Amino acid sequence: MAARRQKSGQKKIEKHFLRFRRKVSEAGDNSVEHIQENFVERIDNARKVRLRILEWTLLVTAIIALAITQSFWYRESYAVDSFTGGGIYTEATLGKVNSLNPLFATTSSEKALSRLMFGTLTAIDYSGHTSPSLAESVTADDTGKVWTVSLRSGLKWSDGEPITNQDIIYTVHTIQDPKVNTSYASSLSGVKVEETEGKLVFRLPAAYASFATSLNFPILPEHILKDIPNDKLLENNFSSAPITSGAFTYNASQSIGTDGEKVVYLNSNPANYQGRPLLDSFAIHAYLSTDDIKSAMQSGAVTATAELGATDDDDISSNSIFKKQAALSSGVYAFINTTSPLMGNVELRRAIQKGLDLKSLRAPLGDELPLDYPILNTQISNLNYPALPNYDPNSAKQMIAEAGIPEGTELNLVTVNTGYLPTLADNLELQLTGLGFKVNKRIAEPGQDFLISVIRPRAYDILIYELDLGANPDLFPYYHSSQSGGSGLNLSNYNNKLVDAIILGARSSMNPEIRTTRYDTFLKYWVEDVPAIGIYQVNMTYFYNKNVRTFPDDYRLVSATDRFNGVESWAAVRAIKNRTP
Repeated sequence: MAARRQKSGQKKIEKHFLRFRRKVSEAGDNSVEHIQENFVERIDNARKVRLRILEWTLLVTAIIALAITQSFWYRESYAVDSFTGGGIYTEATLGKVNSLNPLFATTSSEKALSRLMFGTLTAIDYSGHTSPSLAESVTADDTGKVWTVSLRSGLKWSDGEPITNQDIIYTVHTIQDPKVNTSYASSLSGVKVEETEGKLVFRLPAAYASFATSLNFPILPEHILKDIPNDKLLENNFSSAPITSGAFTYNASQSIGTDGEKVVYLNSNPANYQGRPLLDSFAIHAYLSTDDIKSAMQSGAVTATAELGATDDDDISSNSIFKKQAALSSGVYAFINTTSPLMGNVELRRAIQKGLDLKSLRAPLGDELPLDYPILNTQISNLNYPALPNYDPNSAKQMIAEAGIPEGTELNLVTVNTGYLPTLADNLELQLTGLGFKVNKRIAEPGQDFLISVIRPRAYDILIYELDLGANPDLFPYYHSSQSGGSGLNLSNYNNKLVDAIILGARSSMNPEIRTTRYDTFLKYWVEDVPAIGIYQVNMTYFYNKNVRTFPDDYRLVSATDRFNGVESWAAVRAIKNRTP
């Protein structure tokens, strides 16, 4: 029974299979017939309309391409490549970092760190004029001898403590202490400061129309340093890990090798009164030679540098490196020590003035601007510059002989190892040797040792040196007799009582026309007495990576560190952002 049922089931399956195979065969025959009828037999018809087919194909392709292009175009129209917060910006600077205390900043590296970390009462703005910074207002009375300063509210040190009037008073007294030996001392000589009704009152020994520029000194934290003797400040821990008040705070330092090369890392300061910078951090890489800086720029190890000249362009040529230039209110001069046994003779100074070929001396300086006088035409207009003597080496030699100076007399020539100064010293040595002198040339390293061993004792006959001339002309620190010797900046030890009176008269006058007249008179004496010989105005060349944002091209810089004006908006990170239509 079961066998019969099984046999019956198999027959049904076979029957269904045969029926399925028959239908598949019929479908295949129909498909072949359909293809034959609707495709193969109509190929000739397609050939007849092939142009029309091609046109439609191209049209559809164009529509698709336009749709894709439109999509990208709309996206680009509402997107912008901009800078955003974050990242690190590394500048290559020249010179050792011996101290982070801003009062002792002498090298280019130390000055850059001082500007980044420490606030000042006033600062040079983008237009090259003095404006309030930590100060909210700076006003003078009618006499020009009493100046009142109000601090901004809410100012804080990086440790959270408030910046107060006592910090400014402490800083002024510290600067004025001869034991500190800071370059800021000359601008505050004889100034007294006190707190009155919550404001700072500066009392000057004489009227000074441009005293606001003298308030551009870094402020120190009284609550940290008040118990430290001033002669111990340089060795204090503050010099290696300071509390700050500027755009950045100290983070860490890294020494590279044993020769003094160092990287100082800074973090953005959330307590900065102008707001926290876009950059997360800023690093100063202090190199010891310009060759090392060139290599670092070429390799991309650093973001930017202000330590090279325009003539270095070929050495770091790259599509990823841009450059910009700005003339500074700084000048390089050959300062003649008028109190040295040799150079105290004014006839000898005039002979050297006539015997120097300034055109030849300036030839290797590239794009640097010639500078003949101690006042720039950007500082004050309508000056009547007196004529300089023509170059005449034969006449100069005769004048030297008539001054009683025998051939082979030793002359001490000193400069510092930075920028073009060593090259200038080499060329000046050749010219002085040609005039009959035996030149003892010394190229010293910049720093406190140079200030103590060379500048303070005026240990030179001729010094090639750079001075910051400022936004406004102020001849008092550089040519008034009271600033001779010690920590003063009268590097020529120039002493002329008539000139002293002229300088004080120009400094104290609130009338621009009177100041101009007195400056005209000063220039005549300066040319006749030859306390210095102008060589060139400093022109800062700034090389930087094209993918960062730095100071704008239209900024007028007074000193090189003024490039950090508005450093809060510098950026090193790019991002694509969508704009609202």
